[in-house]
Amino acid sequence: NSGYCIGGIDHLGKKKAEKSKGGTGMIVKNVKVYREDQTFAGGEIRILDGVFEKVCTGAGRGEGILAEKDETVIDGDGAYAIPGLIDLHFHGCMGDDFCDGTKEAIGRIAEYEASVGVTAIAPATMTLPVEELVRILSVAAEYRREEASGQDARIRADLVGVNMEGPFISKMKKGAQDERNILSCDASIARRFLEASEGLVKFIGIAPEESEHSAAFVKEMKDEVHISLAHTNADYDSAKAAFDAGASHAVHLYNAMPPFTHRAPGVVGAVADSPQVMAELICDGVHIHPAVVRATFQMMGAQRMILISDSMRATGMPDGRYTLGGLDVDVVGNRATLVSDGALAGSATNLMDCLRTVVKKMGIPLETAVACASANPAKSLGIYDSYGSVTPGKKGHLVLLDKDLELKAVIKDGKVL
Repeated sequence: NSGYCIGGIDHLGKKKAEKSKGGTGMIVKNVKVYREDQTFAGGEIRILDGVFEKVCTGAGRGEGILAEKDETVIDGDGAYAIPGLIDLHFHGCMGDDFCDGTKEAIGRIAEYEASVGVTAIAPATMTLPVEELVRILSVAAEYRREEASGQDARIRADLVGVNMEGPFISKMKKGAQDERNILSCDASIARRFLEASEGLVKFIGIAPEESEHSAAFVKEMKDEVHISLAHTNADYDSAKAAFDAGASHAVHLYNAMPPFTHRAPGVVGAVADSPQVMAELICDGVHIHPAVVRATFQMMGAQRMILISDSMRATGMPDGRYTLGGLDVDVVGNRATLVSDGALAGSATNLMDCLRTVVKKMGIPLETAVACASANPAKSLGIYDSYGSVTPGKKGHLVLLDKDLELKAVIKDGKVL
């Protein structure tokens, strides 16, 4: 695998269409390409009509990709070329929150995320009244329909899902969620969420210990949506029973759940013993100690880790007082805490900064961290056929980072921000 070019066929083996008249081509050369085997190799990439068309890497690739007439050529000057990141759990940024429930807020959030190299997003809801959540999800579905029409020329992260953090959670581990709106898991309500979102909802979180019917809920819903354990006080046995019933995801591991101890392993131990479960990690340097991040990667394997930001509306904004789920939050630096009791209230760090933190301060290799912020979330969301790697046939979402992991360029659908 020292050198090769892939292209001309997509990842399903079907012949790609010939370059259409008026089609736009771009070549990104002189970069270290992040390959599907999670290694970097020198090479170049062609993006055609917004899609990765050809990727050449390694010493044996010959002349590489030769530019055609009128193609844009970008010299990456030795930069790392990685797929656009995917944040599947965050609430907002730049003063906006997904639960503000307006298309304008979603658009501004998506614009900011793209600007920092996060090119696909699945924002999270808060524990709000059912009717309000239904309205928020309906707005998101309408935004998605308009996004698909391609009428807006602004470069924004793609809305690829919604992660429902509530309302089926535990009052004991509510964190920054409003306990007045907490409910026991209910399939009829869950289906209202799925219907309102027009399929955008990809995860619904539950606290399995809060209902004797939780296993039945999981079995009934698992083929319609991923069931996650979220804001739960479950012990090992309760959590493991939920995973055995079909729950497949853990929301921000370690946070808003019992601690992992040698006699009471809790949710963390149940995740470790359930190889089919993917787990989110907030790697902002505040929520989880670096030693615990390293230990978790060793214990569970990098293929199951998903880096998330859990960022709230203060991200990208100055220190001050903000709100999350209707609750007041004070933000100082990258630490966000509830005014009422000092509990952590999400983060004030975007996913690209989390990636830098996990590499520079936590000792996770860049090759591993990139997979956990692109390929792994894409697989968990069920969109790996179009996102999450630099592969012919997938969307042309590319981020160039310099040797210090600072942003050099973001390319989305073949357009440079």
